[in-house]
Amino acid sequence: MTDAFLYAAARTPFGRFNGSLAATRPDDLAATALRGVLAKAPGLDPAAIGDVFWGNANGAGEDNRNVGRMAVLLAGLPVSVPATTVNRLCGSSLDAAIIASRTLESGDADIVVAGGVESMSRAPWVLPKPDRAFPAGDVTAVSTTLGWRLVNPEMPAEWTVSLGECNELLREKFSVPRERQDEFAVRSHRLAADAWDAGFYDDLVVPAADLARDEGIRPGTDAAKLAALKPSFRPDGTITAGNASPLSDGASALLLGTETAADRIGLPPLARVAGRGAHAVEPQMFGYAPVEAAERALRQAGIGWGDVGAVELNEAFAVQSLACVDAWGIDPEIVNTRGGAIALGHPLGASGGRLLGTLAKVLRERRERWGVAAICIGVGQALAVVLENVTDEVG
Repeated sequence: MTDAFLYAAARTPFGRFNGSLAATRPDDLAATALRGVLAKAPGLDPAAIGDVFWGNANGAGEDNRNVGRMAVLLAGLPVSVPATTVNRLCGSSLDAAIIASRTLESGDADIVVAGGVESMSRAPWVLPKPDRAFPAGDVTAVSTTLGWRLVNPEMPAEWTVSLGECNELLREKFSVPRERQDEFAVRSHRLAADAWDAGFYDDLVVPAADLARDEGIRPGTDAAKLAALKPSFRPDGTITAGNASPLSDGASALLLGTETAADRIGLPPLARVAGRGAHAVEPQMFGYAPVEAAERALRQAGIGWGDVGAVELNEAFAVQSLACVDAWGIDPEIVNTRGGAIALGHPLGASGGRLLGTLAKVLRERRERWGVAAICIGVGQALAVVLENVTDEVG
């Protein structure tokens, strides 16, 4: 089999819930990211794209069930370019990239695009269909923004607790104090603000709806301010709006191809997809699932943590991020060096693409060879990918 390479990455800024991107439909956000990544390869004939794999965790409204195909059409690509939509909740766009890499390795295509989108602001309310015609009573509209909905009564109650309660359980199990969580969140905001000020994101982010910069970053955040916030899920809990990722809107896109496709793409490859890993645990322990997912990806790549120079771990919650970093036994300073989801935002279907695009650039700038991208996924799953820097910028 041939290898799969990442050639380019682009994303929209991530907007706050009901913020600057709230008036923009998810299919339009997806098309913006898709046009953005293809603009980096102006010599590429879009008709040469063999397939498009697009992540989306909702699909219940304007996502229109196959938002990947909608993005292809709205972005003006030839109608001959096919597309599918992948739903693995928070891991959807990382899963899309994994599927894309396998497509290249198997020889089914030479050039593909992967990405994802989520507008959590525009997620609709849904009504279950009645058991009988014309019921006389009221019917409750259920939000599709985040978390469980219309839960099957056969599901054990401990599996269907809120995401916040899941992470309070994780905090109890691994004894992660509130202070560590808040310090981790402060670091995320500081590093994200510093990265933007230094121009790191300038060539990764394409403006959308007049928003040019991630909207959720708070450069002035400090531990004292976060300590004043009330717990969100338990009266005596530790998880707050300050040490968890916010609801967000945004899209990301990745251009991938085989090594022999470089001439048609018109770009040198940035990184090789060297390893992949998926893992599942009890639903309420989902935040810890990246531990084994990353280990599996490393084994497939044939390396260990001692070889890894950069990690992009999606910060769904500070507590689960810290639990994973502790379990891996790695230097925390190589993790999310340009900020993470607590500051940047976490539009569910788009975050995995952001992780890979950021990781490839961090590896290049830091002249590191190996990096890991990992993400936890609601209902007890996680994904991880190992990238190998194949540019000349390797120490």
